[in-house]
Amino acid sequence: MSSSTTRNGHGRTGALFASLCAALTAATAVAVSGCASPADPEPARYTGKPRDLTYAEQVTVERGEEILVGKCMKEKGFPYWTGPVAGVADRQGNGYVLTDVAWARKYGYGRELDERAERARREDRNTAYARTLAERDLVRYNTALDGTPSNGVVTVDLPLGGTVWTPRDGCRATAMKELYGDLPAWFRAKKTVQSLTALYAPDIVADARFRRAVEDWAACMREAGHSYDTPLEIREKRSAITEGMSPAAARTTEVRLAVAEATCANSTALARTARALEHRLRSEKLRPYRDDIAAFRRMNLTALARAEALGAGTASP
Repeated sequence: MSSSTTRNGHGRTGALFASLCAALTAATAVAVSGCASPADPEPARYTGKPRDLTYAEQVTVERGEEILVGKCMKEKGFPYWTGPVAGVADRQGNGYVLTDVAWARKYGYGRELDERAERARREDRNTAYARTLAERDLVRYNTALDGTPSNGVVTVDLPLGGTVWTPRDGCRATAMKELYGDLPAWFRAKKTVQSLTALYAPDIVADARFRRAVEDWAACMREAGHSYDTPLEIREKRSAITEGMSPAAARTTEVRLAVAEATCANSTALARTARALEHRLRSEKLRPYRDDIAAFRRMNLTALARAEALGAGTASP
């Protein structure tokens, strides 16, 4: 396993803006849920101009990765079961504030999605298989799957400091190379772009317009019968809110609260203020990284075409 990445797994991600979908810095702990680019209806097919992938396209690419990892592992003499990847719904709802009322009405705060993801982790056939192996064979299995630093690594110095790395060998690396065409270039672009949110997110949170919008949102929530000063407060108190309730009652409570949160985000200026600030601040602060962003988008689209050729887009997202 790389020191810097986790497996594709099933954790929910997503935010109001494509650029805020990656985790924000711990200092700000802010993202707004519902990523504008990926959550939009399917855009026109790639015409030469780099763009972000939609959520459904991200699913296709990750399925393509799994297919290629499985092929590589079988060539190395190990069984490998192509596992489920996070679906479209799983990629929404983890952020500073919900904005998609339909998603909130269906999933609340994603309790059933989290439970489903946990079941998938527990029932993962590859993990179960690895547990049956003797120590020597387990080392061989892990080396075949994730590579080993002793055979070389790709390193990236991040814009805000720190270095991440990933092995150059192993079936995960092989899959990345086949999908994206150039493992070092892909890893550098990916890790650079994923770290850029921290360059402007603190300025969004500190902006007086954003703060006023949050205050207006809180007033809207109080009128709806929910006394919370910020969306973050709901997340901090989520467990306590439903403590002692039956699963059905907890779900009903969460859905009611989530729908109110998303409704107030749209009926006040919170969602549109955050979008406007993000657009302006990205233009100002990410100018030095335009080439990295363009490369990241181009390689994602290349991977999408290759994943589709593998049949990775045929299953329901």
